Amino acid sequence: MVSQQPRQAAASPTHRRPDPPLPEHHHRNVKGGGARAAVFGVSDGLVSNVSLILGVAGAATAPGPVRLAGLAGLVAGACSMAAGEYVSMRAQRELFERELEIERREINRRPRAEEHELAHLYESRGVEPEMARELAAAMMRDPEVALDTHAREELGLDPDELGSPFQAAASSFASFAIGAALTLVPWFVVSGEAALLASIAVGVMASLAVGVALSFFTGRPWWFSALRQLTLAAAAAAATFGVGHVLGASGVA
Repeated sequence: MVSQQPRQAAASPTHRRPDPPLPEHHHRNVKGGGARAAVFGVSDGLVSNVSLILGVAGAATAPGPVRLAGLAGLVAGACSMAAGEYVSMRAQRELFERELEIERREINRRPRAEEHELAHLYESRGVEPEMARELAAAMMRDPEVALDTHAREELGLDPDELGSPFQAAASSFASFAIGAALTLVPWFVVSGEAALLASIAVGVMASLAVGVALSFFTGRPWWFSALRQLTLAAAAAAATFGVGHVLGASGVA
């Protein structure tokens, strides 16, 4: 009699090890942009006001005019940024609201045509014609769902996230003011060459920090973003400092 050896359990497909879970990956939020706008606001305030401060300091004036120029640049720049952001966001929101109102009116006046339009849109994205018609019919049963679906699929809008003009303006004002104040603070603590050197040092460190922060949104290497930000800030500051120094030496300032 030939003995039969039992098959190993490992050979059975029912005893295979489960596949390891795939690593999760997360996308950055590039639509809201609140943190991104704040970082860019700090960058704008830093570059513009350090250039203004060093431009006035280049004329070899007393600390008083430098402080006045820095404060004026901070307030004027922050207000300008806030006003520009408010007007831009308000106009964009009103445009979106107008498009949504047009879409709402068309859904009420021509529901069948809007349903066919939605079905064709699904078909253009690879959905089978029959399934596309069923999906469109289901979406059109409720007018609010229909409007939300058309806004997202046709216009690329989220009706619940059209942006807040007041929030955008406040964020721009605060972030610009923070960036503009960084290099101005030393002039209220010390004066003369010490204030100038401290302002430059703060500007360098702040520029590097802003560049590193920007790298989280752009995906660029942190050192590349930091050096790029420092180079741009240094070029602007050097240009205005040179102009101030030439005008101060010639007696124009």
